[in-house]
Amino acid sequence: MSSVRQEGKDTIIFATKEDHAAPSTAELVEEDPNDPFEEGGLILPNGEINWNCPCLGGMASGPCGTEFKDAFSCFHYSKEEVKGSDCLEQFRSMQECMQRYPELYPQEDDKSPSETPKDSESTNALDENSTSASDQDSDTKQANTES
Repeated sequence: MSSVRQEGKDTIIFATKEDHAAPSTAELVEEDPNDPFEEGGLILPNGEINWNCPCLGGMASGPCGTEFKDAFSCFHYSKEEVKGSDCLEQFRSMQECMQRYPELYPQEDDKSPSETPKDSESTNALDENSTSASDQDSDTKQANTES
């Protein structure tokens, strides 16, 4: 016989071998596709945006959540030939909000992540070498014409 124990909000059930030997009598409840609390991806079956989708990474509930929702909704429901081209103002507003919170929404660097200061130095060294090599060529040509 199984035993049930309550610990705070959790219910702990210990099952015995006999409990597992008998077929389950549990009835599965069919999921409601319109249940707003059910994870259903970014776009719900009814076409609405699921703001609780983990794929949004909390953007809908952060300090710029309202601006994000406005911009994303505009884009999602846009009927323009170039989807979202009518949403520039909403995206600008969202960007301005995100710039007020750089610790939460860091900006990407202008430099590519593969370029490091060392790479820049070696590129400069190559430029200097190629310049001095071309200078040497012109010096050699001058010496040949003087003879």
